[in-house]
Amino acid sequence: MNFIETRGNDGKRPAEVTFSEAILGPMSSFGGIYSPKFLPTLGLSFLEKHLDSNYQMMALDVLEEFGIDIEQNVIDEAVSLYNHFDDANNPAPLVKVKDDLYISELYHGPTRAFKDMALQPFGVVLSSLAKQRDENYLILAATSGDTGPAALETFKNRQNVQVVCLYPDGGTSDVQRLQMVTEDADNLKVIGIHGDFDDAQSALKLLLASETFNEKLKEKNIHLSAANSVNFGRIIFQLIYHIHSYLELVRQKAINLGDFIYLDVPSGNFGNALGGYYAMKMGLPVEKILIASNNNNVLTQWISTGKYDLRDSSVIPTTSPAMDILKSSNVERILFDMFGSARTKELMLQLDEEKYYVLTANELEQLQEVFSADFCTDEEGKKYIQDTYSEGYLMDPHTATCFKTYETCKDKDLITVAYSTAEWTKFSPTIANALTGETDISDQDALKAIAAKANIEIPAQINALFELDIVQDVVIDKEEIEKEILAFL
Repeated sequence: MNFIETRGNDGKRPAEVTFSEAILGPMSSFGGIYSPKFLPTLGLSFLEKHLDSNYQMMALDVLEEFGIDIEQNVIDEAVSLYNHFDDANNPAPLVKVKDDLYISELYHGPTRAFKDMALQPFGVVLSSLAKQRDENYLILAATSGDTGPAALETFKNRQNVQVVCLYPDGGTSDVQRLQMVTEDADNLKVIGIHGDFDDAQSALKLLLASETFNEKLKEKNIHLSAANSVNFGRIIFQLIYHIHSYLELVRQKAINLGDFIYLDVPSGNFGNALGGYYAMKMGLPVEKILIASNNNNVLTQWISTGKYDLRDSSVIPTTSPAMDILKSSNVERILFDMFGSARTKELMLQLDEEKYYVLTANELEQLQEVFSADFCTDEEGKKYIQDTYSEGYLMDPHTATCFKTYETCKDKDLITVAYSTAEWTKFSPTIANALTGETDISDQDALKAIAAKANIEIPAQINALFELDIVQDVVIDKEEIEKEILAFL
């Protein structure tokens, strides 16, 4: 399996790279990223084969179908990390909440968010490659709240790897912030920036593409990579849980093998949705992918009208902060897969330079054959949390946005799988407000109040955060990021 460039080749880089090369150096010509040259086909026979498999067995088989150039013992070690999730055999349980709506809970890993599903194995793969090559890597991560803790967790104390995590100061929940700023491993650096996630992500991409920054790293014998979903090493592990959700529906006798379903995805940077798109192209019976946004509804506008317009836009803080994103990196891979590298380059450079682009009518029609979208306001989300709790299910505010698309975007009477990307503990003040109307409550008090009300336990790793020392206290302007990173190195 080789990978090619979303914006075409500049003549300076190889026309194709291997999987290992793509994850070690995720940025490609003209500021683009890497996508697979082709996708393996997984028909109904593949699904039938794995009806009795656990998650790890199925994941290993998917990775084998991709033919990635990673040694088998490394892949085995990476996938074995799912054994440390709440249920080793089923790290992403599927829960029925309505007759035709099931929730895929992706948050049962160490940081209680869906990023663990990809970053736990990804950390093993990347650090093993660095060690095999006897090379040192700086891994950059920009986070809206979940990537950061998961990246720090998977890479801490690993050899040949140092990690710098950028987060928007004030743009995450308190629990998410504590998960980052209490990390004390010597190979980790956490930097808060004055700005929003788009500022953090733009800074990351600029550093990845910067020749001068890369030259400074070379002087220190350090190579540069990324833990964000611009890195396909993240995406390959994300598409697996969409296949797992489908298999779980068959096991629970909600559908028959071959029946089509909807995937309902809360979307910020579009990596989760892209994983569903690839699974669909590989043969998973998916009718459509429903994209749920919050008030930062640029994806709803794009899918509904073909316009990606960031002019006169700024990030709106919401109760689902991990989705407070305007420029979604993985949209680029959709453009590339549908319209090719020349058109992708044209559209993405226009977005970079003019902050907007417009798809043609034919392009929009092609996009809408796969995706439908809507957005959910904070007040609507709160009501969904209330109503669903009264029916016996407790969810976080990101999951709640999926209930809007479940109601408005389906045009067929099919089962829907919605993806729960974080445990309620990550956003307890919002949940407390939704359930009791209480405001100005601290995370710790909200956790206790909800746990008592719902008669559930707070996970030990969340409780412990409030007793740890804050060791990562740097908050700077984005112009100071490079200087701060070089000082850390």
